[in-house]
This record gives sequence, C-alpha cells and structure tokens, in this order.
Amino acid sequence: MNKTFGIDTSNYATSVAVFDCETFEVKKHRQLLPVKNGELGLRQSDAVFYHVKQFPEVVAQLKNACDNISAVGVSTKPRWVEGSYMPCFLVGEAIAEGIATTHNCEVFKTSHQVGHILSALYSCEKLDLLKADKPFLAFHVSGGTTDLLLCTPDKEQVLITEEIAHSLDLKAGQLIDRVGLMLGLQFPCGVELEKLAEKSDKTFRIKPTLKGMDCCLSGGENKCQKMLENGEKPEDIASFALFYVYSALRSMTQLAKEKYGDLEIIYAGGVMSDKIISDKLKSEFGGYFAKPDFSCDNAVGVALFSAIKKGLI
Repeated sequence: MNKTFGIDTSNYATSVAVFDCETFEVKKHRQLLPVKNGELGLRQSDAVFYHVKQFPEVVAQLKNACDNISAVGVSTKPRWVEGSYMPCFLVGEAIAEGIATTHNCEVFKTSHQVGHILSALYSCEKLDLLKADKPFLAFHVSGGTTDLLLCTPDKEQVLITEEIAHSLDLKAGQLIDRVGLMLGLQFPCGVELEKLAEKSDKTFRIKPTLKGMDCCLSGGENKCQKMLENGEKPEDIASFALFYVYSALRSMTQLAKEKYGDLEIIYAGGVMSDKIISDKLKSEFGGYFAKPDFSCDNAVGVALFSAIKKGLI
C-alpha cells in the first residue's frame, strides 16, 4: 500500500494529510494558529513558533495512517513566482526533510497556491484536468491572494500557473477579516461573518472597481466603515462585504471568459468556502468549487502533488 504525506505550514494553520494512492482516500487534520482578540493575523516569528509548537499535536491525529509512506509533499512558498517567501513555510520544509529521512523516501516541494488548486481538483473529482491537453482557469481567493490563474498541466511540474489577474490592493480574505473585526468578530472572521450576513434581507448592486481584469477591494472596507458609522445593522454590513467580494469575482470571471473562451473554471482558497459567494457564482457560471473543508488551508493538495511526482497516480 503506497501513501504520501503532505505538510502545509501557512500563516493561518498547521496542516497535515495522508493520501492513499490505491484507494484515493485522504486522512487530514489542521489546527489554526492562535490569534489574539482584535488582531489581524500573526507576525511571521510568532507563526513559526506556533507551527513548531503545534506540529506534534497535529500529526498525532494521523499516527494510525502514517505507515508505508512512499513520498512526502510540502509547500515551501506561497506561490511559484520569484520573490515569493514567508518564513513560516520553513517549518514545514524542515519537518518534511526529517520525515523523508526516517522513511527513506523523497521530498517533493510545491507552493501553497498549487496545493490549494490540487486540493480543489481532488474535492471536485476533477483531477482529470491534469491530464487534459488544454489549460483551465483557477481562482485562488484567500487572506493572502485574490488571484486568477491560467493553469497548464505539465508532466514535469504537474501544474504551470500563470497569473492573469489579481487584486491591486486588499485581498478578499483581508476585506472579510477587517470588516469582521470592525463588527467585533474573532479572526479569522469568514465563518462568523457569513452567519451574520445570512440574517440580512437586503440585496446590493455593486459596481466593482476594475483595471483590466484586476480588481480593487479597498473601497469595500471604506463603505463598510461608513455603514457602521451611520448605524446600519451589522448583518447588512456583513452582507455588503460578501456581495462586494462576489461582485469583483463575478466581473473577473466574465472578463476571463471573454478573453479565454469556455475553459473549465476552478474556485479554490478559504474565501471560496463561503456559500453566499460560491452559490451565486455557481448559479451564473457553473464551474467547480471545493467542499468547504477542502477550500481552507490544508495539506491534501501537496500530498497529491507528491503522489503525482512519484508516479503513484
């Protein structure tokens, strides 16, 4: 029985996964990094500390699945672009090297972003796109990115990603978290902001700010601040923030379809676990959305990456 082990130490969570190459089943566990009330995330030095502290607890949840490891996958940087670097990924890389040594197997390194896309493909049962003879589009929407990528399957690299659009200021997850803190929610705010927005009966028509296919999201934060100052209901402010993100992604999708034609579209990243946003996009464009548990930071994608690189699937 061949299995691969995946590790992702992002700035949000410590995540591990085991992928069974014969049954295609995964076992996974993740633990959010602790953030103090009222704060937007962690300094990198604190993130490194908490990853080191949490990793034994996280991997212990998979101890019964860690036999017969044939390869280890790990995310070593946020994206596969020059200059993309965060110290927190060094923790995962170091641990991956240690696990590979004890199991006498190879380490395969990829990016956090590629891991998200592969995890979404697995969740949507669309891994066949990696064997297709044409590219597909993928959104990676999170606290650190609001990127639209042209993804080309590649035998050597598994997936070549070319950024064709992004946010020019705030990322979607940053907007959601900032508005959430504005309303007294705990970081990360996505889940609670969605619950609050579900109580709103208001609808909004928003014209997003675009420059080409790139979006600007900081206007959404400014509008929400004014709504709060004017005494508008918290649920309406929450709903507006999510509609603002949806409107930007909707416009980016429309423009991408006009430029690239009828390519398959995958929506990945933590923000895409929000059903208000994802349901509206799905109703208009179709596309494929990871299950919420596979949208958030996890190591499933990098475990899959190592299995593909090893030639096990």
